[in-house]
Amino acid sequence: MTLSFFDQFMSPTLLGIPLIALALTLPWILFPQPSSRWMNNRLLTLQSWFIRQFTQQIFLPVNIPGHKWAILLTSLMLFLISLNMLGLLPYTFTPTTQLSLNMAFAVPLWLATVIIGLRNQPTHALGHLLPEGTPTLLIPVLIIIETISLFIRPLALGVRLTANLTAGHLLIQLIATAAFVLLPIMPTTAILTSVLLFLLTLLEVAVAMIQAYVFVLLLSLYLQENV
Repeated sequence: MTLSFFDQFMSPTLLGIPLIALALTLPWILFPQPSSRWMNNRLLTLQSWFIRQFTQQIFLPVNIPGHKWAILLTSLMLFLISLNMLGLLPYTFTPTTQLSLNMAFAVPLWLATVIIGLRNQPTHALGHLLPEGTPTLLIPVLIIIETISLFIRPLALGVRLTANLTAGHLLIQLIATAAFVLLPIMPTTAILTSVLLFLLTLLEVAVAMIQAYVFVLLLSLYLQENV
């Protein structure tokens, strides 16, 4: 039976039980636990340096009250990178190709930034809906447009992550299938296709890390506007 290329994005089940919960739990098992020793090993030192540099880079433009989100956003970034990277392994499932999961991350965090802005500085938060110096006739139209753009933000967050990972996985599967089919017919072309597949895999590794970073970066920008 010929399977569809999109079957790889279906949530795997065992005895009728979805295994997406197992896929979401696995990344946390891979991270090393902090040590109580004075001197850490190389892996813990590298992990601490990476987290410190990322946190400093993300929260540099954010005001002091917004630094309370550091642990949450850093943990989310590490979680998304782990899910995206593990999904590139053979015979694995990538939960972040599911729009429902990405929206479950995007909507509550975006809504939290909006609620914080409305609670702490409602005038400034509502002022984003109407730019200063707008002509009187354009005020109703601009308010509607800015309101729509505000509610599109979480959808853009989820769709961007889903679309980039889905497109990359589809390209890898298409090129791998082409190389497998061409191997007995045109070996030279199959070898060139395999080289292209290797380069695309390296690109997908970069995309997996960059998309997790962009997801958290946009959330920090939304937080910056409301803090």
